[in-house]
Amino acid sequence: MHGLMMDVPLSLPMIARRALSLYGGRSIVSRRADKSLHRTTYREMLGRAGQLARALQRLGVRPGDRVATLAWNHARHLEAYYAIPCMGAVLHTLNLRLHPDDITWIANHAEDKVVLVDKVLWPLWEKCASRVNAQHVIVMTDDGVVPPGTLEYEALIAAEAADFAWDDLPETTAAAMCYTSGTTGQPKGALYSHRSIVLHAMGEGMLCALGLSERDTVLPVVPMFHVNAWGLPYACAMFGAAQVHPGPHLDPASLLGLLQDERVTITAGVPTIWLGILQALDAAPGHYELSRLRTMVVGGSAAPEAMIRAFEERHGLHVLQAWGMTETSPLGTTAYLSPELLQKDANTQYAYRAKQGRPVPMVEVRARNEQGIVDWDGTSMGELEVRGPWVVSSYYLTEGADDRFTSDGWFRTGDIVTIDRDGYVTIQDRSKDLVKSGGEWISSVALEGALMGHPDVAEAAVVAVPHAKWDERPLAVVVPRSGQPFDEAALKTWLGERFAKWWVPDAIVQVETIPRTSAGKFLKSALREQFKAHYGSADNATRGG
Repeated sequence: MHGLMMDVPLSLPMIARRALSLYGGRSIVSRRADKSLHRTTYREMLGRAGQLARALQRLGVRPGDRVATLAWNHARHLEAYYAIPCMGAVLHTLNLRLHPDDITWIANHAEDKVVLVDKVLWPLWEKCASRVNAQHVIVMTDDGVVPPGTLEYEALIAAEAADFAWDDLPETTAAAMCYTSGTTGQPKGALYSHRSIVLHAMGEGMLCALGLSERDTVLPVVPMFHVNAWGLPYACAMFGAAQVHPGPHLDPASLLGLLQDERVTITAGVPTIWLGILQALDAAPGHYELSRLRTMVVGGSAAPEAMIRAFEERHGLHVLQAWGMTETSPLGTTAYLSPELLQKDANTQYAYRAKQGRPVPMVEVRARNEQGIVDWDGTSMGELEVRGPWVVSSYYLTEGADDRFTSDGWFRTGDIVTIDRDGYVTIQDRSKDLVKSGGEWISSVALEGALMGHPDVAEAAVVAVPHAKWDERPLAVVVPRSGQPFDEAALKTWLGERFAKWWVPDAIVQVETIPRTSAGKFLKSALREQFKAHYGSADNATRGG
């Protein structure tokens, strides 16, 4: 049957044209490396993005070529976000928190043709440069001075006309790629199409997600190299929200200053960022005027209920838990409260807000264990599987089949979850982080959340440690809030009031800092290695691992 609907491709030029025609005067604010603020608009940013696209074409970049960025969050990086995909090339954001060897491997695996580098990150790039096969390196700087053999960003685009045509592209065209920060094996590339990014932006703006509109000013603390800043640079332009970018300055004082002075309404980042912000607010109650801030999105790892409560009860700030992965672009679920839950008492509401939440529209979820697909009963555990139009169907340039993708089109996440009858997902653990003690499962996430609810605890991570009798036992690693030694017995009693006796860790170790991954999550593999002999020699407990 013909003639039902127009065949309009869902591609990023559609978002660019919308921003130019409707939201051209909306502001984009960036904090520079020297801490000064740079101000521009969508109209000016997209004009410069068009010039960058022309400059890249002149350098020989063709449709399908990968163009990499090694940069913080700022307006120039945003220009690359639009220039590269809208000329038919592929935006490849490099993770600046990775080791130079990993950055080198990823850039070569992606076959990056051109690399855009922040001048402040040049010392990092220098450790990769001679080993990466890129044809050109463009340096983004404010002083016009760049290392020999590189191109200066401003001079490059100044030579181009600002008449780039934002023409539609086939929606299945590759637009962007990110590599997973895998802790085992080589990182894997997730490739996003124009269609998937446009649909993800639309989904992110819905009321059951972030509810974006022209009334909003959004500050992504999540880096632009981490799953495209969770898609916010595209979703904001689609819905007309102003953007604020923190540059390299992610300390609590710098972020709180931007949140206050730019009257931010929505911000997003990982829990470790918000724990630091919470400590700063607790230390100076009433110092910052944050009444415009309506939503603090937390993702990347589970936000403890105690943190959600503390922001709300002590500072009147609303935390929205979200879940996603590089492979899901990343938005999968949000812990918004259904009308029925809004009638419940505060304790029930907080408990639900600490879950990962319900799948956003267009994302489907299920969980599977050894017996098959598990019931949505809130207690049966299984590995979370997801599918949707912005969930990848394979990894970039991997040989053969991958068991992360099921034969019937679902992605296996590696997260062990329960799903209740209303569709609320609760992550119990990563499959590799569950503690199996005497044949029974213990959730490290649940123990961590409880520990971080104790007034003496700033941060806590729980890992499985080999044990001669029980195979594995949980061990808690804690950063005390005051820096002072804590009472281990009192903490165990605290946990014993909340969990079965056999869940309580045999030991709680005090540390100054907990190692983190490049995405800001606790690096549990390092903790497992460091403490593998804590419950006796590793030799007599090798069955755990």
